[in-house]
Amino acid sequence: MSLATSLRSALHDARSPWADAPLEALPDRGLAHAHLRLAGTGVLARIPKQSQMDLRAADNLAYQAACFERASASGHAPRLHGVLPPSPALPRGALLVEEIVGRPARLPEDLMAIADALAAIHSLPLPDEGSRSPLLDPPDPLARLRDEIQAQAVHFAAAGLDAASLRTIDAQRTALAALCARAERPPKRLIAFDAHPGNFLLRQDGRAVLVDLEKARYSLPPLDLAHATLYTSTTWDIAASAVLTPAQVQGFQARWLQRCAGSEAWRSWLLPLRSAMWLWSVSWCAKWRVLAARAAKQGGDGEDWSADRSEAALVAHVRDRVDDYLSADGVQRVVDELAALAA
Repeated sequence: MSLATSLRSALHDARSPWADAPLEALPDRGLAHAHLRLAGTGVLARIPKQSQMDLRAADNLAYQAACFERASASGHAPRLHGVLPPSPALPRGALLVEEIVGRPARLPEDLMAIADALAAIHSLPLPDEGSRSPLLDPPDPLARLRDEIQAQAVHFAAAGLDAASLRTIDAQRTALAALCARAERPPKRLIAFDAHPGNFLLRQDGRAVLVDLEKARYSLPPLDLAHATLYTSTTWDIAASAVLTPAQVQGFQARWLQRCAGSEAWRSWLLPLRSAMWLWSVSWCAKWRVLAARAAKQGGDGEDWSADRSEAALVAHVRDRVDDYLSADGVQRVVDELAALAA
């Protein structure tokens, strides 16, 4: 059964008002979702291939629904229109979200629009503790990030990194451990935790919209700023690929500091959290290199990075990017940039 046929069946079972809308498959551009346009409705079906957070199918849908509902209050994320629960037709279910009409982000020209979008999301009031579920809300977001990096770093050996790269990465991990040992922490806000430029579309009015919301959490906003401008992010997506200069990164940060409510609380954290976000990204690359070779899992629950779940062209692109980021030159490039920004 084709994905379109499965979606049609699920829409009919849910008695959706869009059950008979023409379905148009979008190009396969992501490792976690397939997308189909419900033509003429302004709605996209977002169909999980897996859960990047290793959740059960129903929990994954509930988590993503909360991501869209909360981030869309900023005016820079799509609205949620509905949820199709897991079913025999769609074992992982689907979300129905607003289709954003726009073009892919272009760098460096759209950096300020991305900074404005992130500032709007980060300026949203922090909900009371009892209202933050189901999104992650760790008591210590920095320690949580360190633990996630450590869990992914177990794949470094099998990923085949050279000794010099491992020493360089270990030095940054030591710096992160020292940062975690300090008592002070900046405040939390809602963050995307997947703010690479390829996840933004630019509306005709110039407003940037973050269209991929799966891993949002209550954490530290500089992590999003790093993810939007690191080499491992700005060269990830073909349509938005560019290598930024330190001056362009600093201009982006300055724009965000100007636009985000309460931003001074995070100014001194911009550089150390940039290093931490890179550690998360490069350790994820090692994890993907190892796990992509495995066969796809059965059923609708959990995490699954198998290359079998995506088209060959997408897998080849991801492998090319991962090889670059894990190479000695790729690792050194980022560390040199961190030093330039520190200077």
